[in-house]
Amino acid sequence: MVKRRHRGMERRIALERMTTLFHLAETEALQRHAGRARRYVELARRIGMRYNVRVPAPFKRSFCKKCLAFLLPSVSARVRVGQGRVVVTCTTCGAVQRFPYRREQTARRASRA
Repeated sequence: MVKRRHRGMERRIALERMTTLFHLAETEALQRHAGRARRYVELARRIGMRYNVRVPAPFKRSFCKKCLAFLLPSVSARVRVGQGRVVVTCTTCGAVQRFPYRREQTARRASRA
């Protein structure tokens, strides 16, 4: 008799494991263990790809898409704000990520009027 896999349960467990690994990566990055933090991010992404689970929203911008280093401002990333976007530069590999923040600006303008 073949045992069937329950897809929903697998994905829920995968999401829990990914969240745990990202929390571990954050603590290791704070203690300046960049290699260990990178490995945790790599494992979390691999679990996500295997079970077709997206990276949880709070951690989506917290690692470098190029070298998988965990990004902490002033520790492993440089953050600059200006001209309607936030620019995050990875200090490990030099990769640049740009995120718009137009919604916040329009909300501020609406509150002034």
